Amino acid sequence: MENPEKTEESKGLSIASMVLGIIAVVLFCIPYISIPCSILAIIFGIIGKNKGGKGMAIAGLVLGIVSIVLYFLLVVGAFSFFAAFNNTNLDLNILESNAILY
Repeated sequence: MENPEKTEESKGLSIASMVLGIIAVVLFCIPYISIPCSILAIIFGIIGKNKGGKGMAIAGLVLGIVSIVLYFLLVVGAFSFFAAFNNTNLDLNILESNAILY
């Protein structure tokens, strides 16, 4: 017969992984909340998957990874946007200075 306390603990880790993953995905643009929640969701998902509660653990694991990927895409997109914006302004300044010289 299986120990009921062991299954409750493993389901608890799986549930915690899923909840932290959901929080991380919803708040992915706030790195102070989403990155720690994502890391904990991944850790709890791995532990929960090995102990039991496999479905929720995998959901938390996937959500934690998706949250980290979304955050890095947000950062790369922001840097790309601002880099393109700065290059456009520099090009316009060069064109204006050449127009004044002629």
